[in-house]
Amino acid sequence: MNIVRYDPFRELRGLQDEMTRLFRGVQTAGNGEELNGSWFPKVDVFEDKEHLFLEAELPGMNSNDFELSFENNVLTLSGERKFEKKTDEGNYHRVERSYGSFTRSFTLPQTVTVEGANAEFENGVLKVSLPKREETKARKIEVKGGDTTPKAIDTPNEAKAAGA
Repeated sequence: MNIVRYDPFRELRGLQDEMTRLFRGVQTAGNGEELNGSWFPKVDVFEDKEHLFLEAELPGMNSNDFELSFENNVLTLSGERKFEKKTDEGNYHRVERSYGSFTRSFTLPQTVTVEGANAEFENGVLKVSLPKREETKARKIEVKGGDTTPKAIDTPNEAKAAGA
């Protein structure tokens, strides 16, 4: 009879192996392509005091190839990058660029509005600017105290923006 040592982490390692196998098909290659070859554009989202900005890379596309829509505070970018064969003669030995349909959706905060939104497409980059609502912009509140000089305090959003 063999003596088997008890390993309290054996089951945990088995669970970790199962999770690794499960998520192996979901990983991305880090360049806008999933490992299975489908394509989606890379997007940057950032803001300043007045606007929320979204910039998407759409190389080789024109403005007719994609659509930008807004519904229920969700901004959706969808379209298709098509494979265009350059010549009828000859064979392709390697095709590394990805093609196909894509959809990217972004849930926007309640602080922005599509009224006055601006979208520009130039050199393969889509730039979307969404203004913030007036009622959500930071304001100063004047505080009057016992002395004769009024004091102003910053609202939390303005103080946070000044520190950043």
